[in-house]
Amino acid sequence: MTEPRSLPLRPALPADLPAIEALIADSYGPWVARIGVRPGPLDDDYAALIAAGRILVLDEAGALQALLVLVPEPEPAPGAMLLDNLAVARAAQGRGLGRALVAEAETRARALRLPVLRLYTHARMESNIALYQRLGFAITERRIDKGLDRVFMAKPL
Repeated sequence: MTEPRSLPLRPALPADLPAIEALIADSYGPWVARIGVRPGPLDDDYAALIAAGRILVLDEAGALQALLVLVPEPEPAPGAMLLDNLAVARAAQGRGLGRALVAEAETRARALRLPVLRLYTHARMESNIALYQRLGFAITERRIDKGLDRVFMAKPL
């Protein structure tokens, strides 16, 4: 596997909200029919996440291609970085952006001295689970969370 490339990410701005919502709909919309429910990210409050400084975006040629939502969780010590969302526009998929976004999440977690990167995904998103396992994540738990069948994963850093 090749090393993930560095991405020119920037913090999301309030003006990005419509583009972020369109990217989320594009990225997660096809999963509705495949898993039979709305994936959680379709209902997140992106205005609040932007205001909290949690979203990083990849903007190429004036169009958002991908985003990353990170939430540092320093407590209980030693804490973890929650990779709360990773979305890539369907037209940009297959370019290694997902791997590069995971690598960025790891870099930011290490910078905060957080020893673990955590995430969760729907149990029926098998391709995502397989990708995360290839990137070094292990399944830590499977349970119903907010009405969704979720798989929780972690990667020590």
